[in-house]
Amino acid sequence: MKKKVAAILDLVRPALQADGGDVELIDVTNGVVKVRLQGACAGCPMSQMTLKNGIERILKEKIPAVKSVEGV
Repeated sequence: MKKKVAAILDLVRPALQADGGDVELIDVTNGVVKVRLQGACAGCPMSQMTLKNGIERILKEKIPAVKSVEGV
């Protein structure tokens, strides 16, 4: 499942990089994906929205086994 999550993150990464940020996959355990937002995304006040409404939504859409996405 970690490889599938990494592949989906590669699809959303260009949008984050366009705004000066990035995302790093830390771990996938029992359907919980842990990521670290980097660059401009790390300090952005909208980062939780990006995490939940962007990354989590897309991952759940593409991989039904994903339960949630957490920032670390």
